[in-house]
Amino acid sequence: MKIPIDPAAFAPFIAWLFKLWGWTIRFEPVGNLDFIASNKSGEAKVIALWHGEIFPVTAFGHTATSHLVTFVSQSKDGEVIARVLERLGHTTVRGSSTRGGVKALLQAKRIMEQENRMAVFTVDGPTGPRYKAKDGIIFLAQRAGAKILPLRAYPVRRKIFTKSWDHFVLPFPFTRCPVYIGEPMTVTSEKLTREVLERETARLESRMLALGPK
Repeated sequence: MKIPIDPAAFAPFIAWLFKLWGWTIRFEPVGNLDFIASNKSGEAKVIALWHGEIFPVTAFGHTATSHLVTFVSQSKDGEVIARVLERLGHTTVRGSSTRGGVKALLQAKRIMEQENRMAVFTVDGPTGPRYKAKDGIIFLAQRAGAKILPLRAYPVRRKIFTKSWDHFVLPFPFTRCPVYIGEPMTVTSEKLTREVLERETARLESRMLALGPK
């Protein structure tokens, strides 16, 4: 008889392993760490990252704060990821640009306001194209009155999974990992027409691509 195993049951172990792995990495922040170290100022923020850098950026974020609300897809894999993130102290909302996106954005806005949490947004997720920003983060930032904080990680020793669309980056344990914290971006107060959304998304994308070693 086949006994079904729910992958989400492994979430506690995965979260423990992730924290252990992250603690071995020597993060080297470049930029103003105060922007993400806490959210006690009450200023709304949305952290922007690329999908392929989820592992090192999340591991770095865990060393700075866990007071976050994170978007997770409604897929079966998303259920596992959501449980792991919740074990790390995040609040999660389920939805993406391909399914349940608007509902998730509005839910995240409420959580940001009620619990004073920073939002985390993979701007090219969940399916790419890689390094091509989507406009959901602009909508959220304007509705929540939040500034967007670009964040990128560059582990020195790493495995890059080039067969995945996002070129997922897995840092090796005990590696150095410079983390670049960009200047906060204020979103326009203009009505978000298609033209304005495209302009603001391109502005964020440009900032994200320019953030890193010179």
